[in-house]
Amino acid sequence: MFKKLYIFYRDGFKNMTVGKKLWLIIFIKLFIMFGILKVFFFPNQLNQQYDNDADKGKHVSTELINRSK
Repeated sequence: MFKKLYIFYRDGFKNMTVGKKLWLIIFIKLFIMFGILKVFFFPNQLNQQYDNDADKGKHVSTELINRSK
């Protein structure tokens, strides 16, 4: 079953002409959004606020407990 599904998608991607370019554009945009922009717009706040893993873990556990109430 998985082999037939794999062959179906493989043949479909082989016969694409415009679709290959569109998938390339999609992957480039995803790389830019998650690879490059993440560094600038989403800093690791736990590393900035806490020095060791114990403090980070304590903060995360208290936040999860407080949000579940």
